[in-house]
Amino acid sequence: MDGDAIFVGGGGDGHDEKQWLRLDMANRHGLIAGATGTGKTVTLQILAEGLSAAGVPVILADVKGDLSGLGLPGRADHKLDAAFRERAATIGLDLDYRAVPVTFWDLFGEQGHSVRTTVAEMGPLLLSRLLDLSDAQEGVLNVAFRVADEEGLPLLDLSDLQALLVWCGQNARDLSLRYGNVTTASVGAIQRALLVLENQGAAQFFGEPALDLADMMRHSADGRGVVNILAADRLMNAPRLYATFLLWLLSELFEVLPEVGNPDKPKLVFFFDEAHLLFEDAPDALIDKVEQVARLIRSKGVGVFFVTQNPADVPDTVLGQLGNRIQHALRAFTAKDRKELEKAAETYRDNPRFDTADAIRDVGTGEAVTSFLDEKGVPGLVERTLIRPPSSQLGPVTPEERARLIAGSGLGGRYDTPVDRESAREMLARRAEEASEPAASETEDDGLNHARRWDGGRRGGGVRQERARRDDKGFGDALRDAALKELRGTTGRRIVRGILGGLFRAR
Repeated sequence: MDGDAIFVGGGGDGHDEKQWLRLDMANRHGLIAGATGTGKTVTLQILAEGLSAAGVPVILADVKGDLSGLGLPGRADHKLDAAFRERAATIGLDLDYRAVPVTFWDLFGEQGHSVRTTVAEMGPLLLSRLLDLSDAQEGVLNVAFRVADEEGLPLLDLSDLQALLVWCGQNARDLSLRYGNVTTASVGAIQRALLVLENQGAAQFFGEPALDLADMMRHSADGRGVVNILAADRLMNAPRLYATFLLWLLSELFEVLPEVGNPDKPKLVFFFDEAHLLFEDAPDALIDKVEQVARLIRSKGVGVFFVTQNPADVPDTVLGQLGNRIQHALRAFTAKDRKELEKAAETYRDNPRFDTADAIRDVGTGEAVTSFLDEKGVPGLVERTLIRPPSSQLGPVTPEERARLIAGSGLGGRYDTPVDRESAREMLARRAEEASEPAASETEDDGLNHARRWDGGRRGGGVRQERARRDDKGFGDALRDAALKELRGTTGRRIVRGILGGLFRAR
């Protein structure tokens, strides 16, 4: 770090041309691309180190577990120490091993503090993307959210949404008259999608306490930005959940943060690893939203770096927003590979010293072609660059070291214990219970009157009538129990559904 820029590397083709990421241009977004095993993870690591040293908080997803090493200093006894020091000498770096302040997070609450949001905060648009709903099903989900807003029903976790959808299915006819077609088939499809999501572990993601974004924008006591590491190895088994969560996080940042114009350094930098998961099979509406967020969030002081194997994974409308580029090697074994290589080369400003496409194909591990924005926001000439070695540990921490780092974050008491307050599920259940009481009372009264008439007409007065009067209390209790049992059964549920149908209109 050198005041207003982060040292990335240099000297890749024999020229002593150092490459710097300017802090005042870091919110103009960026791209880190390259085939598997070419050094993308180390590049992400050294950028996170530089941003943290400059006082910029970072959010990144740790797909393979390797980035957890940011929390510990590198070691002189590491097998690559000699190679690191040789590279540092080549590019003019005084290598100093140092850890970075980190906070570990995990949507499943296993390898870090639990990350939660409420169903309401996720909203119907992103939730529809997460569930892969059709247009008709998305429309029904929007109706459910509208009903929740109008009736003051907090949607906190999946059980709240599931309970509300049950009510929507039971009252589909009335809702269709007011909001448009609501079919039980669409409700059922949404419920099945929620069940799949629940089986993938997403139930732990929805609920309270919800994430406070301020806890991802903290600084250490010495002023360095905290690097927030999201455990994503298990999350990769639910790629739609991963992509939707990160997109939700960006959207929340956009909504919460104030406009800052062109700051001297970013308020936050966000690294989106395995970025192809966001755009794979994504509808045009979602891509438009990503492009919009990427364009507008820059004014909030947030930089977004997409990390992927091939620049072709990122749509052109989004790729055009990424001003800072680090391109590791791309292989060109097939005609399709060669076309993609040429296309990648065309996105760089040519350097007369070498052919860009050849450089992208030929760079070795830990080397890249780079282009960073200058002080006027103009892309610099493409350069072959030896990426600087990391100061923090290369590779993952042990489970014991991770546990120690988690315990030292100071956030355990805030997020590690879930809270289940009254919300839509409990409120709907209480309304159903309150609505069933008058029905049960009427059933009991009718049963008692019928019993008295039957007993008086068939048996006459006398001893049996007196005994019936003495047993009225016990007989009434039995009838009430029978009525409540019936209300809990299929016929009773039909009665209660009719009662529930008028609840919201009555309110």
